[in-house]
Amino acid sequence: MEKTQACDECKMRAKYDENPKSFAGRFWKWHIKFCPGWKMYMKSIDDEKRLQVAQKYNLKKYMN
Repeated sequence: MEKTQACDECKMRAKYDENPKSFAGRFWKWHIKFCPGWKMYMKSIDDEKRLQVAQKYNLKKYMN
């Protein structure tokens, strides 16, 4: 069984997915720029999933 990361089930991330222009959505997008948990999450997932997440959220930093 695969371990679920907190970032996979983040309520703020879900708010962004529902409405990226909402206050909660914009806050989440700003927050992940410096969040150590998000950085660890992105390092912990495989390359294919990392690229999918980076493309979905337009995170150029992780598209390399």
